[in-house]
Amino acid sequence: MARPLIGRTVRRLRAERGLTQQSLATRLGISASYLNLIEHDQRAVTASLLIKLTEVLGVELAALSGSAERQLESGLREVLSDPMLGLEEVPENEVATLAASAPNAARAVLALYRAWRVAREDSSGLALPTGRRILLPNEEARDFFHDRANHFPALESAAEAIGREIGTRPSEMNHAIAERLRRVHGLAVHVGPLDGALRRHDAAARVLYLSESLPRESRGFQMAFTLMLLEAREAVDAAMAGAEPSTPEAAQLIRIGLLNYAAAALLMPYAAYLAAARELRHDIEALAARFGVSFEQAAQRLSTMQRDGARGVPFFFLRVDPAGNVGKRFSAAGFPFARFGGSCPRWVVHEAFTTPGRIRVQVSRLPDGATFLTIAQTVQGAPAHWGEPPPVHVVAMGCDITRAPELVYAEGIDLEAAAVGIGLSCRLCDRADCRSRAFPPLEHRLVLDPAEEGAAPYRFETAARAASVAPAALPVRSRRPRAG
Repeated sequence: MARPLIGRTVRRLRAERGLTQQSLATRLGISASYLNLIEHDQRAVTASLLIKLTEVLGVELAALSGSAERQLESGLREVLSDPMLGLEEVPENEVATLAASAPNAARAVLALYRAWRVAREDSSGLALPTGRRILLPNEEARDFFHDRANHFPALESAAEAIGREIGTRPSEMNHAIAERLRRVHGLAVHVGPLDGALRRHDAAARVLYLSESLPRESRGFQMAFTLMLLEAREAVDAAMAGAEPSTPEAAQLIRIGLLNYAAAALLMPYAAYLAAARELRHDIEALAARFGVSFEQAAQRLSTMQRDGARGVPFFFLRVDPAGNVGKRFSAAGFPFARFGGSCPRWVVHEAFTTPGRIRVQVSRLPDGATFLTIAQTVQGAPAHWGEPPPVHVVAMGCDITRAPELVYAEGIDLEAAAVGIGLSCRLCDRADCRSRAFPPLEHRLVLDPAEEGAAPYRFETAARAASVAPAALPVRSRRPRAG
């Protein structure tokens, strides 16, 4: 099983609230020395103490999962393993200690690494005409949503207020939104050809043009977006409070993302959607049909069900293109996405491209034992014209294996026997028997023997055998790929 991180989480939450060990221990009814052992993961936490922790720290049990600490530690491990840094192998315990004892310093290391990567690309002639950027706008926007667990109470409240005024069933929402745009804002909705565009709002002519290539659910979403653009500006400003985007482009991407969130909250009201998700056991296709939205919209909305006092299953969500590029990524479930490289080819996310339109399910187990139920399916857009390949992506989501029984997709699966070992990425994975490996791991030495060829692309010394590396073994930074 995954290494427990609850102690580090308790320490972080205590520090964020300005509490000393003694003051928190007093409130919990335990000694300061016992709390110190808990914070260093040297003592187990009983169920009764867990309940007290949630009450004293003002959080729900899900907040004590250690997902934030695990994500930070995974990022550090990935950065410190980059061969371009020229570092010797950083021991696992040192990475864990840095992430646990100095999280702000650890985040600074990640920020410096991002800056270094961009500077390196700029020096290679890849600088943008407007100058160098520390972080691309889309990455900055993605981090904004990730850091806030992809949940925005101000937007939920605004959408609920508008929804109450509209007062209609999901099956009639498209017509009701179009009528509100006409009646309240004097905005007519026209559907027709748009020369490659999907939506065009002509404020002067008071017309919202929608592309005739859009399916019904997408037209509804575009109308909902426009309505929230007109009526939810204050809520969007409240959701952006405290954020300091580094560029106008990043600020605009965040604002558009928040309007998309608000549109989804209008079409899929929180309480009704959470109740339906539990009733339908998170059957995404059934949810999409009930609320008149697309598969992707229904799946992404599930990843936002994190309201205090009414939390849904914590899901991670991502959208990937055939080249492996991640366009969207949220992780309420604590899945430690690789930030600077590709993901594991054994992950069902990539296999889904081979079965278009079919939902694929996988029990995915990371090297540290953390296990997730992953669901993936392709979604296809409309081509702009004949002969152009249609855009295809895989939408994937998943939850911790302990919540799998709440999902219809776990039916008939032996959750232990069906587990498939995956890694964050090839360079960070030390599975020695993986035939799908594209690169050797950065933290192990290659074993190169011309007299023998194994089934896996690379042979390397594992940590248990590192002390007895043969003289002929070469360091991984002098790696030579398998021929062919």
